[in-house]
Amino acid sequence: MNAFVTRDGSGWMPQYLTAIDGTTCIGCGRCFKVCSREVMHLYGVDDAGEILGACDGEDDDFDGELNSMIMVVDHAGRCIGCGACARVCPKNCQTHVAADQVAP
Repeated sequence: MNAFVTRDGSGWMPQYLTAIDGTTCIGCGRCFKVCSREVMHLYGVDDAGEILGACDGEDDDFDGELNSMIMVVDHAGRCIGCGACARVCPKNCQTHVAADQVAP
């Protein structure tokens, strides 16, 4: 029996966001905009592909090192498994794992 159910009692299996492929992500921010739980944030990336840190919304260019931005899962435990982020991602770069497969 499925431990997860909808309001009408139908079985449902949450799919938790566990990772985002930084080589595929274009940093568009669509997933961030639909996530009500702040599971992921934009991070700056330099020319060498090294992650510089979280972009805080100010004009932070990391001392001129900023080349691009990617989305990074930095609070995976907040994910409720709704799948909204996967539905809006144009690059299909996210990894989701069924709730019954995620280690406690």
